[in-house]
Amino acid sequence: MPGFFRSPLRLLPVVLLSLLLLSACETSKRSFPEFGTPPSDNPEEDIARRRKMEANSKLVAWASTKNDNVEYVVPRAQLATEFIRQFGDGTVVDRVTIRKVQDTPQDKAVYYVVGLGLRNGMFQAMAIPLQTSSDNSLYMTSNAARYIITSVGCNNCFFNFERNQITGTSCAENNGGGRCDLRVENGNSFFVRQ
Repeated sequence: MPGFFRSPLRLLPVVLLSLLLLSACETSKRSFPEFGTPPSDNPEEDIARRRKMEANSKLVAWASTKNDNVEYVVPRAQLATEFIRQFGDGTVVDRVTIRKVQDTPQDKAVYYVVGLGLRNGMFQAMAIPLQTSSDNSLYMTSNAARYIITSVGCNNCFFNFERNQITGTSCAENNGGGRCDLRVENGNSFFVRQ
């Protein structure tokens, strides 16, 4: 019996040394890098995340808190030219406005810059949400989405809102099956860096 207990006792220093060496090995998971965010399986999400981080912004207007007036910093003519360039399909934008959307007075107001025009005689519109700063400055960021309406047989289309977000469209006078199609594009190149 003493031989039986003696051989495991001899192995004890070897086992303790092995455990000590194993605990010193790296045990971190490879799926979580130390810095930054983990890459996504979806390349479009990675591109969108990068755009959000690299977004540049430009002051477009100031909003008055007293009377809902908007003072344009960027002239409307320049905004119209930028909308025409954003459409890139021959749409001629002849009206630009900044619209305040607020369901209830308790909700935070959201502002959209909207370009309205025609392409081949059909109504077109594009809306881009603006960022609001604490002093009611309205900024357009390059990562802001573009909400684009294309009418098919409708003279005038409207954006539909729910909780201050664009959720759809409607045709002003839908007499003969006209419709307003909405598509959303990620990002914009309104004020391209020089």
